[in-house]
Amino acid sequence: MTAPAAEPTLPLGDVVIRTIAMPADANANGDIFGGWLVSQMDLGGAILARTTSLSRVTTVAIDAMTFLRPVSVGDTVSCYAQLLSIGRTSMKVSVEAWVHTYASSTQQRVTAGHFTYVAIDPAGKPQPVKR
Repeated sequence: MTAPAAEPTLPLGDVVIRTIAMPADANANGDIFGGWLVSQMDLGGAILARTTSLSRVTTVAIDAMTFLRPVSVGDTVSCYAQLLSIGRTSMKVSVEAWVHTYASSTQQRVTAGHFTYVAIDPAGKPQPVKR
């Protein structure tokens, strides 16, 4: 039996987006909707993909994600992105979401996933990633 992987204490990659979770983004229990969090991560990953490819990009896949802890109204949500690989037209980006609560001096990772983006031309057709 192997020991579970240790919870990371520092985010991997560069901060690509930072925002505050607001009441309009919460469910009836006061927890932030998972879809809102995925949306923030997708935006952040796309920023890195656009910067890498120097073109428009579109999201084509999101690998499985596990939500580790809830995000509450008022939490500062930071998304960190790291380029994992570049194909001919695609880029795989690791995105982690971390929260900082106003009552704590530490950040905690709330989820992570791998997002795949494709570089597209003005007509929306795949094009090679500019290197």
